[in-house]
Amino acid sequence: MKIIHTADAVGQVLCHDITQIIKGVTKEARFRKGHIIEKKDIPILLSLGKDHLYVWEKNPDMLHENEAAELLRQICQNEYMEPSKVKEGKIELKATCDGVLKVDIERLNAINELDEIIIATRHNNAPVKAGDKLVGTRVIPLVIAVKKMKAAQMIAGREPILQVLPYKKGKIGVVTTGNEVFHHRIEDTFTPVIFEKLAAFGLTMAAHRIVKDEQEDITEAIKELLAKGMDMIVCTGGMSVDPDDMTPAAIKATGAELITYGVPVLPGAMFLLAYYQGRVPIIGLPGCVMYARTTVFDLVLPRLAAGDRIKKSDLTGLGNGGLCLACEVCHYPDCGFGKGI
Repeated sequence: MKIIHTADAVGQVLCHDITQIIKGVTKEARFRKGHIIEKKDIPILLSLGKDHLYVWEKNPDMLHENEAAELLRQICQNEYMEPSKVKEGKIELKATCDGVLKVDIERLNAINELDEIIIATRHNNAPVKAGDKLVGTRVIPLVIAVKKMKAAQMIAGREPILQVLPYKKGKIGVVTTGNEVFHHRIEDTFTPVIFEKLAAFGLTMAAHRIVKDEQEDITEAIKELLAKGMDMIVCTGGMSVDPDDMTPAAIKATGAELITYGVPVLPGAMFLLAYYQGRVPIIGLPGCVMYARTTVFDLVLPRLAAGDRIKKSDLTGLGNGGLCLACEVCHYPDCGFGKGI
């Protein structure tokens, strides 16, 4: 820190706040610590009685907070993101499209371990809308060592630590199973729920088949929809362990790779996920999806809609936070359901 004449301070960085007092109007900081002085600021500073200023003494081994914040932005920013203006060592990123936020948690944690800098994100796999805030970054001190920022860049590597996967406008095939629905003994109240949830992500229910509780019939219906080029198959009904519930066996009979049958989520424990030819998801939905406000389907659908490949470890990891509290007023996704650390 050094003291200089205010008239010579253009381009210098303030090391302290400067308060402006106008009786009955304001008593606030007119210039904040870290402000880079411009030519237009000089008359104002002189009017505040500041003939001399304490400014940052430039050092090639140190970076101003705003310069360092730009480096944090580069570490985080990827496609489908836009930054805020840098202010006091802070930059935020917002989404420019609807999609799913992916966070490389391992690299994020390693960077935050460095101290004096922070990167605070939304949860990994969070569904986001255009305009939603994704991350806030902050450089804590006014100046920070160049070597610390280089360490952060080294951890980050060449790829940003954040990614937004836009939703794909896919065609969905729905297979409804159950003799009671097939023979029109009861009304199909499951399919309208699926239709509504799909539509929220721009997905179209392009084909619908209602079949009896026969394994061969269910398998045939799934294969028919696959042949029609569906991007995802959703099967409803017949997902429990009762002897006459044939849907899991029927999905396996298509030759699809089974990822899991059963997940540590309530409601939704009997959820099934498989991939046909490694690319088309086939899911079996338990009955709770028909009547419960929020279930495992709400946790996985955004990722499926964005074309994000889901692994078994992703699903088993839902156990920490996988208990829905069935609140009287549902606040999902702004709650802890499915967001275990």
